[in-house]
Amino acid sequence: MDREAVLLESRTMRGGMVERTEVLGRVKALLLLPDGVHVTARMVADYFEVGDKAVESLVQRHRAELTEHGYRVLKGADLREFNSFNLKELSGVGVGLGIFPRRAVLNVAMLLRGSAVARAVRRELLELADRSVDNSGDWRQAVAELRGELAEIRQLNLAMLRQAQFDREVIAGLSVRMADCRSEVRTLGGRVDLLCTMLASPHGGRRRRR
Repeated sequence: MDREAVLLESRTMRGGMVERTEVLGRVKALLLLPDGVHVTARMVADYFEVGDKAVESLVQRHRAELTEHGYRVLKGADLREFNSFNLKELSGVGVGLGIFPRRAVLNVAMLLRGSAVARAVRRELLELADRSVDNSGDWRQAVAELRGELAEIRQLNLAMLRQAQFDREVIAGLSVRMADCRSEVRTLGGRVDLLCTMLASPHGGRRRRR
């Protein structure tokens, strides 16, 4: 079984590629609603050059998968708010409106049979995957270099932490020494005051002879 057939059958494989929405524009311009994010089922049908029924049938069969990748049906207040922003394009919309972001459109491309555009998107998607695999060596080298740089940063951080701890110990030691010096200064000051008092006395601090 070739890879395109696997892509058509494997939900897991489709889920791994659904973010590669850039391939849509490489195959054909995808017109979006004024919000710049979504398209309607009719716009999806126009993009893939199929009838509306083909898209409706696909949505019915794969609703859970499409919903997982952004498809939803707007009703009530959500629909009125959405219509107010996209009024010109959505005039005449009824009670519900299905909208597709790019991921859901790409999901349709990976599911839709009988569309030349969908087949072209699948081929482009698989070629892009091949190019990514070919370049994986460059990524591995970049990751290895990044890990080396992170290791150096960790070593530098450890050295800085050790230096900071040493600085704290030195500062603590200096603080203790300064406290001792202040105590010694106070003691010395007291002795100087006593000496000055003795020198200032009439007998210069000497005992009187009898």
